[in-house]
Amino acid sequence: MVISYERCATQFFFFTLYASTECFLLAVMAYDRYVAVCNPLLYATAMTPQTRLWLVSGAYGGALVNSVIRTGCTFSLSFCKSNRVDFFFCDLPPLLKLACSETKAREQVIYLLAFFVISTSVSVILISYSFIIRAILKIRTAGGKAKTFSTCASHMTAVALFFGTLIFMYLKGNMGKSLGEDKIVSVFYTVIIPMLNPMIYSLRNKEVKEALKKALNRMRVSHGE
Repeated sequence: MVISYERCATQFFFFTLYASTECFLLAVMAYDRYVAVCNPLLYATAMTPQTRLWLVSGAYGGALVNSVIRTGCTFSLSFCKSNRVDFFFCDLPPLLKLACSETKAREQVIYLLAFFVISTSVSVILISYSFIIRAILKIRTAGGKAKTFSTCASHMTAVALFFGTLIFMYLKGNMGKSLGEDKIVSVFYTVIIPMLNPMIYSLRNKEVKEALKKALNRMRVSHGE
């Protein structure tokens, strides 16, 4: 399947926008959990609707700036396959491999932006969770520790899946990977992970947990029979 140059640029822009927004929003959610766990009495004061609005707006604004610059740098290159590219090539590493012009300067800007977005978000997440873990360790009862940790489990799962694939895709560089690997990872973090997120976060709901347990029990009984 092929896609036109213009549609590929549009697809790349929105993929970059959504991926960058996800990075920043995961960092905002980590900070939100830090305040909720470490300063529960001050949560209503610290995380007012206005504060949340500013944080979310900042996430979308930073993602928009990053997407515009990265798309401009990428699609100012000359590509060897006229004006049509393979559908799966509308991600950064495969597009760089198709470029006929010199890519070093633009590639450095693109990867520097990726490093900034990922490192900033990961730093906020790691710092937040270092305080959260310290607060959990101070809880004396095992039940209290488990209950507090469960409020962060879904977020930690989403962080591990999303940033794991992004780090593999962008910080490993453009060398030593086949186009097949690029395609698989691109599909994973642009399609599969967003599909998994609702399921991951819904597992915090007690009704969903009970329904899942009942389904698993039914499967065990049917297999036992």
